[in-house]
Amino acid sequence: MESFKKFLSVFSRFASSWTGTIIIVLFLIFFVAQSFVIPSGSMKRTQLIGDFLFAKKFSYGIPIPHLPWLEIPLLQDFNNNGHLIEGPRPIREDIVIFRNPHTPKIHFVKRCVAVGGDEILFDNKKLYIHFHELNDEASIKAAYPDANIVTLKGKLWVLNPYMSKYPGIQYKPEYDSNSFNLLVGHFQADRASVDMSPVYVNELDKNLFYKKVEPDHFYMIGDNRDNSNDSRFWGSVPYSLVVGKPWLIYMSLEFRSYEWVMNGKGGSKDHDKLSRVCPNIAINSSECETLWNEQRYTIRWGRVGRRIDSIQLEEPIE
Repeated sequence: MESFKKFLSVFSRFASSWTGTIIIVLFLIFFVAQSFVIPSGSMKRTQLIGDFLFAKKFSYGIPIPHLPWLEIPLLQDFNNNGHLIEGPRPIREDIVIFRNPHTPKIHFVKRCVAVGGDEILFDNKKLYIHFHELNDEASIKAAYPDANIVTLKGKLWVLNPYMSKYPGIQYKPEYDSNSFNLLVGHFQADRASVDMSPVYVNELDKNLFYKKVEPDHFYMIGDNRDNSNDSRFWGSVPYSLVVGKPWLIYMSLEFRSYEWVMNGKGGSKDHDKLSRVCPNIAINSSECETLWNEQRYTIRWGRVGRRIDSIQLEEPIE
């Protein structure tokens, strides 16, 4: 007991010092939790632009620590998997924070829709998934409603398997098109800019985009599927780039100006929100601009302190 009290006394003095405070803060950032802010509308309306959240960095093992802001790894990747301690892999439906495969210094947050071995077919506003471990009709029907199960190319697929569970999943583009047409345009302009391949599906009499996810990789797609730069363009995410899992929204701030929301500057075009703030006023009017800018820097109190695991199951609070 005396030794424990002595330890607490020494630790208290250490934690009270500047050196101790810095070491403890860095330890928490490296191994326990880290703060992130949602900068774009790809996860809207599950997570909103201006949500500040803490992420659990131990959900999928302990990732190699990186120097904050500079994102320089502080240790060698001894295990060749991006983690000091290997842990469980992301599962389907998880919202995951990870490093972008093309720009690893940048963190992304998306939903894992498929894991290694799964197959994906993507149509306009329709995501079909063939789950690799569900090999018979009975097991698929036990997990998903009959109305969502279809037979394509001799296999059973589930149509939009997560939309009924998570109300924030939607197809609501912030531009004059949709993600399927965007994929087509990118594919025609530069094949390498699209991860999926076109394939003709006899049962639907049309071309869809197809992908089989590589082993120990995860297909990440934003909940706002028509407004998300995700795995459909730059590919599956390997376990080595998985960082953690969003945990808690500690602040939610509406910081965007009318110009950003109206004109899409910074990827923030959001006419849907403007129409709610200005229900009986033209959104391109000075009156609407005044009403919107009155909302700027206001706190979304209904989101503060909410856990992601629970808020994603509810009708979105905006």
